[in-house]
Amino acid sequence: MDADYPVMLWLRQLKGGDAEAARQLWDVYYGRMVELARVKLQGAARRAADEEDVALSAFKSFCRGAREGQFSQVHDGDNLWPLLMALTSHKAIDLLRHERRVKRGGAGIHKSSKAGARSAVLEADWAQLIDREPAPDFALQVAEESQRLLDRLTDSILRTIAVWKMEGYTTEEIAAKLGCVPRTVERKLQVIRKLWGDEGM
Repeated sequence: MDADYPVMLWLRQLKGGDAEAARQLWDVYYGRMVELARVKLQGAARRAADEEDVALSAFKSFCRGAREGQFSQVHDGDNLWPLLMALTSHKAIDLLRHERRVKRGGAGIHKSSKAGARSAVLEADWAQLIDREPAPDFALQVAEESQRLLDRLTDSILRTIAVWKMEGYTTEEIAAKLGCVPRTVERKLQVIRKLWGDEGM
């Protein structure tokens, strides 16, 4: 049986409203989504939200969209992960933009003599932001483009490096994961760029 069969089955069940299928998919992808959010949120101050909140919010967006028929082209793990990656990245980037505005004294900063009141306002702002839905069409477009590019890489190491790069890892971090020197990763990235015609990275 195809190793991807359980994911395909759970996706079909999820689209039919099966909560247990959602839990099974969550168990499979939770760690990867949290790790991606952690990479995207590096350097951001932790307030009401962290990488686990980002991952949960992105997964909720996916489940809601799947039940509403918004991701009909997502059938298996190969095209599900790019979609989850796009949703997670969207949520994390929104939080980073919000944090920068807060540091500049913009949205989310309310004049108050009470630090507790300011903290409560900030937490409410973050909670509202984390629940904001990314446009399904945009997320799916990003996922499809990511999958199209990955499909052009037949070598599993190249695909792995490309995914890590999309997730935001540096060349040095990828080298550490692979147990090689950064120069080796750079050479692999050059091959990927050539195969992608300099369109993907």
